[in-house]
Amino acid sequence: MDELAKRLGHSFANTAYLETALTHSSYANERAGLHSNERLEFLGDAVLGFCTAKALFRLYPDMPEGEMTRLRSELVCEASLHRAAVRLRLNEHIRLGKNEECNGGRNRTSILADCVEAIIAAMYLDGGLEPAERFVEEHILSELEEGRRPVRTDYKTQLQELLQREGGAAPTYSIIGESGPDHNKTFTARVQLHGGAFADGVGKSKKEAEQAAAKAALSLPGM
Repeated sequence: MDELAKRLGHSFANTAYLETALTHSSYANERAGLHSNERLEFLGDAVLGFCTAKALFRLYPDMPEGEMTRLRSELVCEASLHRAAVRLRLNEHIRLGKNEECNGGRNRTSILADCVEAIIAAMYLDGGLEPAERFVEEHILSELEEGRRPVRTDYKTQLQELLQREGGAAPTYSIIGESGPDHNKTFTARVQLHGGAFADGVGKSKKEAEQAAAKAALSLPGM
């Protein structure tokens, strides 16, 4: 716990908050009287959203509300939180039930992303908004710079806006294939464009595959 707390950048006065943040429901269900991190995840999601909105409002005074909303969604998405979890090596510390452990839960994107939100709540409850906000800015919003807008990575939104500007129909997505065991599947998505054009993409989740397909479509001739 001390090693992890150093990586998180916060010394917990009440380490029970951190222990709960690392406790998956599968672990808590195997032990009477133990609480999972689900309630902390709920609170952490709200704190994360507030900290991100505050940062965008401060850094980009001329950014329209709609663009701030889209950018906030990109910054706090599951993939972004998972990257933070990997950098912090949370998979070494999260507490899982036996079945979840055997099924690869220690590296599951959704579990690690939820754990990040729970840790944000644990910091907020233990030390107030300041340590939680510092953590969010350092580990999730690190690419933001005052006056410099980050490169957008929401390819689905970029593709849709491009087609709308050209007067075309909205793209449609479908999952055309999946492979691998249940705990480590790979999905293939296809995006269909007007005129019969299409592009495929691969990812570890359906959403990731759709983003990859949209990115490929943006590279098609004539786009």
